[in-house]
Amino acid sequence: MQHNPGFEQLVDSIRPMVSEIAIDTLLDWQSAGTPLHLVDCREQDEWTRDRLPGAVYLGRGVMERDVESLYPDKETTLVIYCGGGYRSVLAAYNLVQMGYLRVHSLIGGRREWLARSLPMEA
Repeated sequence: MQHNPGFEQLVDSIRPMVSEIAIDTLLDWQSAGTPLHLVDCREQDEWTRDRLPGAVYLGRGVMERDVESLYPDKETTLVIYCGGGYRSVLAAYNLVQMGYLRVHSLIGGRREWLARSLPMEA
């Protein structure tokens, strides 16, 4: 998907302040039993269509408002994903600003997950 230049500039300006992980890292953590929460920050209609296995829905529109209710421990490991790895950077940045210490954005998001023919839930 082609993004508007201002949006890309915004994401690129905060990307260095956010931990981004590759899908292989997520899969390794899951295989090793690393405690983490996979959070889908896409829109509700995107979530309804499909999602990464085991993901919890916390859309961008309500994430900052609701995250502390779901994850009160600021040391909880959260892996945030979206459609392509842009919205998740914004979401992860905001969670870091809220004091969360182990927040990661999934590089490539759903698009990369599907490109690798990994399973989805519906």
